[in-house]
Amino acid sequence: MVFRRLSPRLAGVLALLLVMVFPLALDVRAGSLVAGKGPSHHLASGFRNPGTEYSYTMLHRAKRLFTGPRRAKPTVGVAPLSNDGAELRANGQSPTVTWVGHSTFLVQLDGVNILTDPHWGDTTSPVRFAGPRRIVRPGLAFEHLPRIHAVVISHDHYDHLDDETVRRLAREHDPRFFVPLGLKAWLADRGITNVVEMDWWEERAYRGVTFVCTPAQHSSGRTFRDQNMRLWSSWVAIGRDRKMFFAGDTGYTPALKEIGKLGPFDLALVPVGGYSGYEGRHHPNHVNPEEAVQLFEDVGGRLMVPMHWGTFDLNREPANEPPGRVLAEGLRRGLEERIAILSPGQSLHW
Repeated sequence: MVFRRLSPRLAGVLALLLVMVFPLALDVRAGSLVAGKGPSHHLASGFRNPGTEYSYTMLHRAKRLFTGPRRAKPTVGVAPLSNDGAELRANGQSPTVTWVGHSTFLVQLDGVNILTDPHWGDTTSPVRFAGPRRIVRPGLAFEHLPRIHAVVISHDHYDHLDDETVRRLAREHDPRFFVPLGLKAWLADRGITNVVEMDWWEERAYRGVTFVCTPAQHSSGRTFRDQNMRLWSSWVAIGRDRKMFFAGDTGYTPALKEIGKLGPFDLALVPVGGYSGYEGRHHPNHVNPEEAVQLFEDVGGRLMVPMHWGTFDLNREPANEPPGRVLAEGLRRGLEERIAILSPGQSLHW
């Protein structure tokens, strides 16, 4: 009733806040194991993280949201490079990676064009007129993409799963979507049926590339009603003589070292932003730059490309802070030559 007396814009903002705040009364550890049935990360209702030390309650998030340190949102990011996609569309077999922005990459492997967590939208929220906004345009225009054969989705959060983008991909490219458990039904509700749904450690071959769904330490949910009801994951793509690791969105846990058994990885795409408010401490859901480098070493990466930074005003740390800290940590460990900081639109052969 109150919303009727507000302007549509303000009502939308309040609705967005409700979507964000209602889940704060929940505990991401809630749920009980199915006794004697299924993997340990399966609950009677929903899923849980691999490490037993994980704790990130919604009440803790609420406290941090309202009482935590304040840092201004970044308003300017790294300027994208000019990339009209011509070389990418002409490419046959050469392995390349192109950073579109945030966690969206175009990866070319053995003639297969793969998109990770595709997002060409202007906001990362349930509505287009409110919420975290894009501060850097996509490094590659959607219409300049080569034919997309496969899409991997790490989880359902708004900055990794954009409704309009996946609908357009399905309509114009009809790729095979590889998703963790629970997302097949979400995509089917949008008329997207070319979907392979997988649990951690399951694998599927497609067009000569093997896709493996691997663990991550994170969470899921797009409303207060579906918290952790869909699985979250990282991904591995294995070609003839190259291997790629896409970490998705994750906090640090030694449990992810097991992914290294599938490596070593010629290319590791690792998140480095979203840790603001946890300076000098461990963020349960997001690795900080130093932990990102540790994860890179844990899984046996040969070339690290940082992601999840400088694209949206979602993260509170300055846009250029994460890559600077990553390079400093790489230098400290003698790994600086194995870390490539890309600008949006920049392509790299790997």
